[in-house]
Amino acid sequence: MAKLKLGALEDDKPVKVTLELSAALHRDLVSYAEVLARESGKPVADPLKLIPPMIQRFMATDRAFARARRDTKQAQST
Repeated sequence: MAKLKLGALEDDKPVKVTLELSAALHRDLVSYAEVLARESGKPVADPLKLIPPMIQRFMATDRAFARARRDTKQAQST
């Protein structure tokens, strides 16, 4: 089995955002949801719900972002 970067989705109170995706990206998102459903054993009712945890995971693993964020916080505290 593939080791996906996302796990099962948590139920959380959403903030509504309008977003346009290319058709190719939407197809990939639907495919990802299908693989995730097989891996987790939980169906993904709406593939668009994958977008927030994907963005969160991307930002959490972006070292340059973490460094810049840390530097900004340090600069503000001095």
